[in-house]
Amino acid sequence: DVAVAVAIKGGLFTPVLRDSHIKTLSALSTEMKDLASRARDRKLMPHEYQGGSFAISNLGMMGIKNFDAVINPPQASILAVGAGTKKPIVNEDGELDVATVMSVTLSVDHRVIDGALGATFLAAIKGYLEDPISMMV
Repeated sequence: DVAVAVAIKGGLFTPVLRDSHIKTLSALSTEMKDLASRARDRKLMPHEYQGGSFAISNLGMMGIKNFDAVINPPQASILAVGAGTKKPIVNEDGELDVATVMSVTLSVDHRVIDGALGATFLAAIKGYLEDPISMMV
């Protein structure tokens, strides 16, 4: 169950996408749009924003490049997603190139998730972002 931070006037709601691990990307997108819209209208039911074991906060859409998100109990972890920016990189051929680079920062409650597991999770996210088609299979 993944909570997603939604800014509202005067605060924040974190609606929860239940059983996200068994849903398609399109189903998650549709559900999140509905939850976010109802959160902004303050029409969520308590069971729709309570719980969740993991959260995502995206300030990248507001141009924030990097930030540290604070875990909201009872969740055990939160992923802070920053803005994608164009940066010079050295590509696989050793040549100078331009790539879109973004920052993600994972905060974890080490009583529940150890750092090695968190690093494995970040590596998986990196792999999916670098090869988005792999999320479809």
